[in-house]
Amino acid sequence: MFRLTALVLGLSLAFVLLQPSAVLADDQVTHFTLENGMDVVVIEDHRAPVAVHMVWYRAGSADEPAGASGIAHFLEHLMFKRTENMESGEFSRTVASNGGRDNAFTSYDYTAYFQRVAADRLGLMMRMEADRMVNLQLDDSEIATEREVIIEERNQRVENSPAALFREQKDAVQYLNHRYGVPIIGWRHEMVSLDRDDALAFYDRFYAPNNAILVVAGDVTPDEVRALAEEHYGVIPANPDLPERVRPSEPPQTAERRMIYRDARVAQPYVSRSYLAPERDSGAQEDAAALTILAEVLGSGTTSVMSEALQFDSQIATFTGAFYGGMSLDSTTFDLVVVPSEGVSLEEAEAAIDKVLADFLETGVHAEDLDRIKMQLKASQIYARDSVESLANRYGRAMTQGLTVTDVQEWPDLLQAVTADDVLAAARMVLDRRQAVTGWLMAEEVTQ
Repeated sequence: MFRLTALVLGLSLAFVLLQPSAVLADDQVTHFTLENGMDVVVIEDHRAPVAVHMVWYRAGSADEPAGASGIAHFLEHLMFKRTENMESGEFSRTVASNGGRDNAFTSYDYTAYFQRVAADRLGLMMRMEADRMVNLQLDDSEIATEREVIIEERNQRVENSPAALFREQKDAVQYLNHRYGVPIIGWRHEMVSLDRDDALAFYDRFYAPNNAILVVAGDVTPDEVRALAEEHYGVIPANPDLPERVRPSEPPQTAERRMIYRDARVAQPYVSRSYLAPERDSGAQEDAAALTILAEVLGSGTTSVMSEALQFDSQIATFTGAFYGGMSLDSTTFDLVVVPSEGVSLEEAEAAIDKVLADFLETGVHAEDLDRIKMQLKASQIYARDSVESLANRYGRAMTQGLTVTDVQEWPDLLQAVTADDVLAAARMVLDRRQAVTGWLMAEEVTQ
């Protein structure tokens, strides 16, 4: 039944991919660097008179100093406060009054700020963004107020979620030395003492044009973006003291790690396992491409290996999944999760995972499954081109994590070139229990 479903889906996607209007063309991308070291990426898309303006800093939570966890995210919030030329909150009010929207986000490897506006407002966005790159003004009252905001954000997103607390602890077990083991939002006991000096130290260290990538996507041309970028960003001097981007390295993981997280609020227990895995590296993305396909084969959709074996054949699980986060500056993880059916213990669920993986390492991937997955990935890449924000994000994320424009453009072909042997080799490389953390999320034990 499921093979038939896969065949029908594959034929449907093949029909989409063969349509002339859906041919995957090369992105119209121009890349240049200003004299002060700021990278600029221009992605042309003239279907609508809008533009997405993004500034990405090569600084995220993994670049924070020890003892100041959460400062990258805290500074992201503070960047919407007062500058020498704007009042607190004026940035977002100006964007809204010009019919646009703006926001920002922080990850381990980057902090990014963006606006989506009418294309003729691009110069205004650059003027304001350049202003807060160098002219941020912070006072202690705003620090105190915004610190309460981020603490409340942690309360809502982490403290109120057993699953989030579980993931946080599991990451800390996976990474003994690297900052990927520290939550992006920060440890609560360190967040409460973040102050103005911490914020300004991070700002002065990392917020500079030679540590930033400007991405503009939409109804623009490279010449007009270059002129505006030189006018607004080009006059900002580079930071001559910008440090080399080096993080604490993770020691070799040679022993399996296990953890149990109990919380009375857990209604649905589950098993999660993460393996250390290589990231996408510039000029050497083949392993990451194979791992991307492997995640799809093992745990994406109802026709995946884990889903068929555990949800439908044995009915051991109600949900299965496999995930690979290849977009990472340093070593990342390959993750599996199984939510057991009622009456199935976590021990039984974990044993079932191990059997599925062992069987897969013996049999490998079926040719029809590999073809279907490649077709789905190709279709998703085509559909993603409908969004200028998606295009801007693709290039911005990649370049903050050591990849180039060429790497981004070669990625779809690398995925299509992955063979069944490549997938099996990737599985044998990464599915090593000595480099894994297995976690059980469960409710508190009932005491008599």
